[in-house]
Amino acid sequence: MKALVLTGFGKELEVLDVPEPELTAKGVIVRVEANGICRSDWHLWMGDWDWLGLKLDLPHVMGHEFAGVIEEVGSEVSRYKKGDRVVVPHAHGCGHCEYCLAGHNNICENVSFAGTNYWGGYGRFVQVPDADRNLVRLPDNVDFDAAAGLGCRFMTAFHGIVDQVSVRPGEWVSVHGCGGLGLSAIHIASAMGANVIAVDINEDSLALAKSLGAVATVNGRNEDPVAAIRELTQGGVHVAVDALGISVTCQAAVNSLRKRGRLLQVGLTSKEEKGMIALPIDSIVLQELSIVGSANMPVSRYPDMMRMVERGVLNPGSMITNRVGLEEAGNIISSMGEFKGSGISVLNRW
Repeated sequence: MKALVLTGFGKELEVLDVPEPELTAKGVIVRVEANGICRSDWHLWMGDWDWLGLKLDLPHVMGHEFAGVIEEVGSEVSRYKKGDRVVVPHAHGCGHCEYCLAGHNNICENVSFAGTNYWGGYGRFVQVPDADRNLVRLPDNVDFDAAAGLGCRFMTAFHGIVDQVSVRPGEWVSVHGCGGLGLSAIHIASAMGANVIAVDINEDSLALAKSLGAVATVNGRNEDPVAAIRELTQGGVHVAVDALGISVTCQAAVNSLRKRGRLLQVGLTSKEEKGMIALPIDSIVLQELSIVGSANMPVSRYPDMMRMVERGVLNPGSMITNRVGLEEAGNIISSMGEFKGSGISVLNRW
């Protein structure tokens, strides 16, 4: 099969013929119909996150935001059959550690990731292990392009906004960084009844954020986002989301909070920070600020999110601006460090 292959970190991705995956007893083969192009792919392409203990063996086929149709079913799989439409939550739990048993498979002690621990959705076929635990059925009225992000960016934003910081109707929320994750957070927070302020340096991204529900936008290239947010909200936001993971966005997010505000940290850092960002500790203490991390989403939370998607309350397809083939996907990944594009790109042609 043809696949987009990572053969060297920071090196141009190559479209190559690679072997189709082999079926295991507990796994299924998924024919990928759509794969979201995510900033995490850029991090992996750059060779980031070795400070987290993550290092890909090359060559490697990335792709962790995919949805499709089951082609083959392993002999020990009981919940799924050939022809089922599915989405793949990209964080897989082992099912028996203390976190999995408590319903938090997203932070499993032995967590593995689609497209990282095994080859992913930049190939047409993927062997998903432990399918009974690691798949979610896709409603018939949700198309594959929209579903692609439900395995990563959209579910990560949902878990963060709804579960981790419990955004409430009427609250002020600022989202710093309007890539796929940030746009998802804006859309979800707006659907929950919050007043969302979008912060970015790209006017096209800010315009898209407005269409997804943001009540105001701030271009951080042209004005101080902290001052602008404090003026708009008359004192600061209740919740600030750092959806990018660089020093400037994280610090702006913290400093835009009102007293007893909550920072939702969903963006992961890159080589410049390597996981370390300076924060105003005295302000955090004296203003009783909360810092809350959020990683992926437990599979048990999918039914609530999927019902909202199925009913059209949430529309993950509304942020898709580009649909591409394999050859174009590589260029999109390599350009992500320039922050030039807006919206979401989806691979749906092999």
